[in-house]
Amino acid sequence: MKIMAANSNLPLARAIAAYLEMPLVDAGVRRFADEEIFVEIHENVRGEDVFVVQSTSYPANDNLMELLICIDALRRASAKRITAVVPYFGYARQDRKPGPRTPISAKLVANLITEAGASRVLAVDLHAAQIQGFFDIPTDNLYAAPVMAADIQARYGDEDLMVVSPDVGGVVRARALAKRLDNAPLAIVDKRRDRPGESEVMNIIGDVKGRHCIMIDDIVDSGGTLCNAAEALLAQGAASVAAYISHGVLSGGAVARINKSALKELVITDTIRPTDDVLDSDRVRILTIAPLVGEAVRRIADESSVSSLFD
Repeated sequence: MKIMAANSNLPLARAIAAYLEMPLVDAGVRRFADEEIFVEIHENVRGEDVFVVQSTSYPANDNLMELLICIDALRRASAKRITAVVPYFGYARQDRKPGPRTPISAKLVANLITEAGASRVLAVDLHAAQIQGFFDIPTDNLYAAPVMAADIQARYGDEDLMVVSPDVGGVVRARALAKRLDNAPLAIVDKRRDRPGESEVMNIIGDVKGRHCIMIDDIVDSGGTLCNAAEALLAQGAASVAAYISHGVLSGGAVARINKSALKELVITDTIRPTDDVLDSDRVRILTIAPLVGEAVRRIADESSVSSLFD
């Protein structure tokens, strides 16, 4: 087994390799003057089980091309099996046609990864579970919920908790977390999204009065939904509001928006490499998923059960 890293999230790749007590593959991923990507592997990988760690986060297209070229380089170097470890799967929000004459880009990206030569995909908290079916190769979807639940128990275990889904579509995810928190009660934010990046909270479904609310979601991008939901929950009498999100996209002025919001804290994982703004914020905290991904990699290499990680 070997671990290879492209450039999108080197700290996470190094942490995964450290968990597995093995070095990263000696490889170079660089660019020519015209920004063409060039990959060169400096050690023998023939017959090896190679895991390529690369989130397709911002800049999404560059990082996706890095992943595809790394896979192609490994295939041409005769690696026995190539697993694309994609902690954050970009384009996942384009998983269906929202209107006429629009693409299903998540399926296109799945086809690209497969055709490049990947034998398997390992992702974390896919935006929609059906994306696993977009791949014609085995796909494992890891859940950050166990990591989040342990942190919530450690920090808020003595509080009167209520798990909150920021929209109707996230109820399944919220219910799964609530089950891990000793069957905590559940509330739902009913919102209306007129256009991408903008939402309006309409109603709070559930009695949040006096409770410490934990919002759970897979992606935070502009942060507008979370900030609006936090204000609405506090207006309904919630004692405090914190948010636990798997993927901190946090584009544009999202961090500044979070810093000024009513949120007690925003907790994200390191599936996406944090920016300087995120690291400098005293309102944003980062949980590592390196042990979770590292253990899944070990089990895939050993041909043992990955699903038992979540039992």
